[in-house]
Amino acid sequence: MRHLRPFRAADASAVARLVTAGVRGHWTYTPAHFREAQPGTRPTRLVAEQDGVVVATARLAPFGAGVPDALRLDVAGDGASFTPLLLAQLAEAPGGFRRVLGVTREDFTEQMTFFAAAGFRNAWQSWGAHLDLTTFDPAPFEPLQERLFLAGYEPGRLSPDAPDADWDALYALHQTGVRDQPRNPTTTPDPLTRDGLRDVLRREESAFVTRWRGQIVALTRLTPRGPEVDSEGSVTHQGHRARGVMTALKAHALTWAQGAGHTHAGTGGTVLNLPMLRVNTRLGYRVDHMWITWEKEL
Repeated sequence: MRHLRPFRAADASAVARLVTAGVRGHWTYTPAHFREAQPGTRPTRLVAEQDGVVVATARLAPFGAGVPDALRLDVAGDGASFTPLLLAQLAEAPGGFRRVLGVTREDFTEQMTFFAAAGFRNAWQSWGAHLDLTTFDPAPFEPLQERLFLAGYEPGRLSPDAPDADWDALYALHQTGVRDQPRNPTTTPDPLTRDGLRDVLRREESAFVTRWRGQIVALTRLTPRGPEVDSEGSVTHQGHRARGVMTALKAHALTWAQGAGHTHAGTGGTVLNLPMLRVNTRLGYRVDHMWITWEKEL
């Protein structure tokens, strides 16, 4: 007989194992990733316990500031416990939300089976891709770099001490990307102010820009994660697209990452963003399993 109850601190090791196994080791979770709800607050994570052993877990919490009307459901462990866990979560769900979203990779079989059977809609698809930087060769992109240089384009890494005018231009370009790039809930970033973007770039990321006659016209961002770097936030000014500017800029950034000792690069996005998918294919990224965003109206 399974017993459902709120997550307790003593469950952290078991839940870490279940969640890591559920994502097939794509990410590794430790007990430190899981915290018991504070007294007086609604627990966002439940567990299913059988004979004193935690066999499944579910978390229902706001999806994020970028998707303010949605809750996100994450499940792991024994698939037979997912429906009771979902019903228990929905019975205590906070108000003000109109839908529940779930995100899973297409080879996470137990989650895929559950979301389909529970009446969720396969609403959006996203791709992830990886590049082996130990074999990345920037030489094929040198002719493109030379042609663009002769036309006035110069790629480079943005200094953390760049003048305010550069940060203003960078934020305007960031906003252009937010407005123009196809997105789905999973690929929608949380809103950033100008100062928030600057703080993130200074603390966590490296920004690479292309200047045309001194003006910033393209941006891509790299986030170091151990031996890997994640690429995101790539955008080109409307008047400079379809010229290979982003391909050349990302090749420049990846060459920097390679020289800094990183061995792999990761990226991704919605399947609707075909221009960026083409850019990454040219650079040699290999597309992984598809990510599915499931939706259920409340």
